[in-house]
Amino acid sequence: MRVVFAGTPEFAVAALESLLATGHELAAVLTRPDRPAGRGLAATPSPVRQAAARLGLPVLQPTSLRDPAVQARLRELAPEVLVVAAYGLILPQAVLDLPRYGALNIHASLLPRWRGAAPIQRALLAGDAVTGACIMQMDAGLDTGPVLLREELPILPQDTAGILHDKLAALGARLVVTALDGLARGTLRPTPQPRDGATYAPKLENHEALIDWQRSAAEIDRQVRAFNPSPGATTGFRGAGLKVWRARPVPGRGLPGTVLAVEPGAVVVACGDGALALEELQRAGSKRLPAAEFLRGFPLAPGERFKALERGGSH
Repeated sequence: MRVVFAGTPEFAVAALESLLATGHELAAVLTRPDRPAGRGLAATPSPVRQAAARLGLPVLQPTSLRDPAVQARLRELAPEVLVVAAYGLILPQAVLDLPRYGALNIHASLLPRWRGAAPIQRALLAGDAVTGACIMQMDAGLDTGPVLLREELPILPQDTAGILHDKLAALGARLVVTALDGLARGTLRPTPQPRDGATYAPKLENHEALIDWQRSAAEIDRQVRAFNPSPGATTGFRGAGLKVWRARPVPGRGLPGTVLAVEPGAVVVACGDGALALEELQRAGSKRLPAAEFLRGFPLAPGERFKALERGGSH
């Protein structure tokens, strides 16, 4: 099938590679314009642009798809279908109507739950037991179109946002190939999303990564996993910010934020309900370290306290 692919972050790369590997014709790849990044703020191509260059695919980087010239260029490409994965620009109705089969979106949740920008992290923060991926026929709404395919994926106790990201990217890449085959054969039937159960997954705010030790160990554990690999759940300690990258709930009771025990592989901290064993930590300006290594250079003692940072505090 002749495809125009639209995507920007790493999540979309697996689908792009999968489409090419399964024999689909990639007429062009749409991705966001290069953005400043790094200490020098040099213009940096998106992961999808880098992948397209490696694969020898033509790339378009419009600032908007509402531009008539951009729409004319897409019309010239004559795609049979648009495949969209975390692109980041709005597709106006004129673009959605261009291909014979419309536009298919790969979404990393079980729609209608977690429509929006951050479905993976929101599922973790909410304590969902399962997530999944959907292939959705795009319409003018925000992730509201009918679903063509969906597959569930359990959320395991050790899953971080990074781990789930990779699992769901691979799942979405497999499902979109199946969806294109089904469209070509005429065997897929769109299923409208139910009205009940719809939730929105807004973009994450930095303050959401600040640990409040009054919360339960289970909640803080989910927060740690949701903000790994970025930006990292953060707490205050000895007047500075400290990031917690890996933890697990354990039995324990004490004043929230108090170090209950210092073990060879963990620092046990009291929470509002239960305790949390911190297993990987990072001081500002240093690197992530397992607790055993962290403690060799930065000893802690029972009775010391972690404190919640205020919004805008050091982290």
